[in-house]
Amino acid sequence: MTMARAAFTILVLGFLLGAGLGNGAAFAAGKRGPVTNLPLPRFVSMKSAEGNVRRGPSLTHRVDWVFKHENLPLQIVAEYGHWRRVQDAEGQGGWMHYSLLSGARYVVVQEDNARLYLTPNDAAATRAIAERGALARLGPCEPDFCEISAQGAKGWAKKSDLWGVFPDEIRD
Repeated sequence: MTMARAAFTILVLGFLLGAGLGNGAAFAAGKRGPVTNLPLPRFVSMKSAEGNVRRGPSLTHRVDWVFKHENLPLQIVAEYGHWRRVQDAEGQGGWMHYSLLSGARYVVVQEDNARLYLTPNDAAATRAIAERGALARLGPCEPDFCEISAQGAKGWAKKSDLWGVFPDEIRD
């Protein structure tokens, strides 16, 4: 292979990985987005009640999905220009325009009848019960618990019961 051809191959490969079209291993923890310089992956939420999810990062690409819930937590796994490659709790997703996304943090309850505790402790009194699929605003997080709130209820949930927060994430 000539030097010019090898350089071109490396350039094309770098573009594909940077655009999020390569495999997911390129976006392991510790990586930064080429556009925003923010961590990849990271969590965001839907800004509006409806957003098209496209097959590629432009308006010319086909719409594969339409997410239909304001504040739905999504994970950004890649960036390309004004586009973010996202996935939901079920792993469904594609490319969304950044204007449809918000930095506000929400989570989805993943367990049936998840307990919300008065304090971040298994032995604490139960303050409320959250149903599977409930969306809640994410508050502070400690090593094993996060404070969440939804529909007037507020309490500490086990991180393992939530999607939209990393297992080792600590928040004030």
